[in-house]
Amino acid sequence: MKSVAIKSNLRNQQRVDVNIDISVETQDGTQLTCKATNMSRSGLMLSCSQELIKKLVPTQQPPAAGHWIPIKTSFSVPVIANQPVSIVANGNIVHMRRVARDEFQLGINFAEFEGNGFDYVDRHVAKLLADAKTIT
Repeated sequence: MKSVAIKSNLRNQQRVDVNIDISVETQDGTQLTCKATNMSRSGLMLSCSQELIKKLVPTQQPPAAGHWIPIKTSFSVPVIANQPVSIVANGNIVHMRRVARDEFQLGINFAEFEGNGFDYVDRHVAKLLADAKTIT
């Protein structure tokens, strides 16, 4: 399967609220499931328990700039009505913060997608943004 690198200048992308399960695989092969709370073309915000944080970020300290934690994410989004597509993307944990006693947020920056993953994320985010404009 051909990998497609993501464009580097996507930091200021619009985010959309989502509520989807994300499978996260660490470099040692550990697989965990978190919830994505928002998504953009350049990444995801995950909500995880402290138990999961201990496995994803063993130091439980936010990663320092340039010392990000590599991970692999897998998730599905509905690109065609009622037909979800699977997306596999390598990325990095670039942000971590505690929001409640047992809830943490992790910022994931996409680094590389397999296949058409970037196009699927782009289309899904664009659709959610268009739907939000229609409602207001």
